[in-house]
Formats: sequence, structure tokens, C-alpha cells
Amino acid sequence: MINVILMQRVEKLGQMGDTVKVKPGYARNFLLPSGRAIRATETNLKKFEAERAQLEALNIKRREEAERVAERMEGLQVVLIRSAGESGALYGSVSGRDIADAVKDAGLTITRDQVVLEQPIKTLGLTTVRVALHPEVSIPVIVNVARSPEEAEKQARGEDLRAEQEAEEASLEAELAAELSELGAASE
Repeated sequence: MINVILMQRVEKLGQMGDTVKVKPGYARNFLLPSGRAIRATETNLKKFEAERAQLEALNIKRREEAERVAERMEGLQVVLIRSAGESGALYGSVSGRDIADAVKDAGLTITRDQVVLEQPIKTLGLTTVRVALHPEVSIPVIVNVARSPEEAEKQARGEDLRAEQEAEEASLEAELAAELSELGAASE
């Protein structure tokens, strides 16, 4: 385990200024390169305490900026058109990059790292995804994955596409059965 000083809030780890113990790989590969933490040495601790007021003011400014963006993004819904099988399973999955690009097309710039996917999106339908604009500010974005823009509109209105598809299949089966019975009666 290695001691680090957090330079910003890190989810499930601590607040800015906390000294925490983490595994060396987590520190070396994620916290230190991204600037979220520095090694907890005497020199770094003194340097951090001297700059603490500036860092906290900068953090507050960034959080307020993120809150303003969050207000503009509230209720945002993006549509992604993908090909899928009859059961609604996608050929592939929707990634954070896809969602970030769709949000950019909607007029707001975010990075794929800000998109928090709890699990991959592998089916058609509406999914709520969290976008972390700042370590302390995150908003939900609704991702509408559909085969066509028309299907996306129906999903957005709340129509059940599977029930519609099943009804269509049942009517086709009924038509086919009627044709078969007509052919059977004609051949006799």
C-alpha cells in the first residue's frame, strides 16, 4: 500500500486533501498520471498545505461551472441508431465514446471519460447513463438506442415496440394459417 494526498474528490476514496492508502498500481496507473493525487511525502504535504486555499478556490470555481452546464443539460435525451437482431440485441454495444459524441451533437462538449456506464448497453431501448461533469456534479442522460429514427420516436413516447411486433407477428401467422386452410380446401 502507498500513501497519497488527494488533489480532488475521488469517488469511493475521499475528499480533496485527504491522505489515503491505495494499492501501488492504482496510484501509479490512475491517480498520479491523471493529477487526482500526489505522493504523500513531507515535501508534497507542505507544498499542498501552502497551496490548499488556491486549490480549493479553483475547485469551487470548476464545480460552479459544472453546475451551470448541468442546468443546461437537464433532461437531455440522445438518440443512437444501431442495427440489432429481431430480439432487440445489438450487434456490438454502445460505448462511452458513442454517448459522448451524441451529446456533442446535441451541443454540449463532454469527454468519453465523463460518461459513467455501470454496465454495457447491448439492447435496444431507453437507458439512463450518468455523466460526471465534475467529481461533485453528475447528471443523468437518457440514451435512446433504436433501429431507426421512427422507432426512437416511438420509444421516447413510451410505446411498447415488442408488443407491437408480437401483434404484427400474430396477424401474419393468422393470415398464413388462413391461406393454408384455403389451399387445403381448394385441393380437396
